[in-house]
Amino acid sequence: MFTNGTKFIKNFCAILQFFSFKIIRDFSEQGLWGFLSFSAYFNAEKIFKIIYFSGRIFIYYIVYIIEGVSKIETIREKIYQIEKQTLSDKATLACNSKGRLKPEEESPVRTEFQRDRDRIIHCSSFRRLKHKTQVFLSPEGDYYRTRLTHTLEVSQIARAIAVALSLNEDLTEAIALGHDLGHTPFGHAGERALAAVCPTGFKHYSQSLRVVDKLEKDGEGLNLTFEVRNGIERHTNGEPAATLEGRIVRLADRIAYINHDIDDAKAAGVMCEEDIPIEIRDVLGYKKSERINTLVMNCIENSGDDICLSPDIQMVFDMLHNFMFDMVYTNPICKSEEAKADAMLKALYNHFVKFPERMPELYVKIARTESPEIAACDYIAGMTDSYAVKIFNDLYIPKAWSFTDN
Repeated sequence: MFTNGTKFIKNFCAILQFFSFKIIRDFSEQGLWGFLSFSAYFNAEKIFKIIYFSGRIFIYYIVYIIEGVSKIETIREKIYQIEKQTLSDKATLACNSKGRLKPEEESPVRTEFQRDRDRIIHCSSFRRLKHKTQVFLSPEGDYYRTRLTHTLEVSQIARAIAVALSLNEDLTEAIALGHDLGHTPFGHAGERALAAVCPTGFKHYSQSLRVVDKLEKDGEGLNLTFEVRNGIERHTNGEPAATLEGRIVRLADRIAYINHDIDDAKAAGVMCEEDIPIEIRDVLGYKKSERINTLVMNCIENSGDDICLSPDIQMVFDMLHNFMFDMVYTNPICKSEEAKADAMLKALYNHFVKFPERMPELYVKIARTESPEIAACDYIAGMTDSYAVKIFNDLYIPKAWSFTDN
């Protein structure tokens, strides 16, 4: 935006240089300024040189400042131009975002969707995902997926689809990274426990939106854009997201969790690859990478005004989900600890509803302004598996006495 102004100043400076030396030469030859020769300090040539070089230094300083600001500000503008030139007409352009709940000054370097992505990555709720269960509750070893590794796999699959369809990768990534921020400890068992006791109900996708809107940054929220918030809230059930990027995340979430849950179940000895019906493997593939590739390629080939799979692949994919529901998601071995997790979270909920003052300050404030029930849900949903166990032990498990010899 400053390019023309910068060129003008440079040209003006060159012109000033040409005419000033011409004037100095002419005045020196013709003696028109001879009346100033009474002092060596005030001859015409020296005066003009002082004025000229001082002015030139000042002008170059202004040019330096303007060029510096121009380079910073045009980074975001260049990204806007690249998006307009390279993305599909169905893509959500960052420059067309519907904005934030609270207006903010734009970044000189990043687009609005890039800022949202970065805010999510740096928030405390995102870090806590690494200690939240995916399917197998508190598994031993580092092999099994956590809520964080699931989120990263969703992001990878979603971005691959977005790039192939020439949709907005930054928006897709932001939604994917934020979609599970409100998930409870102990996976969906924790979600069901809070849903059973909270009068207003509990859904992890609604809680994820609440996290970014009201709970992060000590109650200030992350102030994300409409498009990212909408994609987070609608990534699971109900009305589809308003953007194609948000709809990509919904499908990528399902592709990711079904395939990595097969991986984890095989590692746990719950099932083997051959347990998957042959009619499913013949269509989707005989290993995880083949299945993911089949689903991603089919989505790319069949998506247009909406994000979808072809009817035949969708049917087989649903068959795989039903198989996983019977083989893994309701398997007594996988779910052997869920009753304990359920009882523990309900006990924590009842305790903090009764004694809201025992929660951290943020949740005490929520208990006063909204309700103790909502505050207890917010507090418990933000816990990691291990932290929930620690709080439960502190409240209900007697500590051993230690004696020292006198």
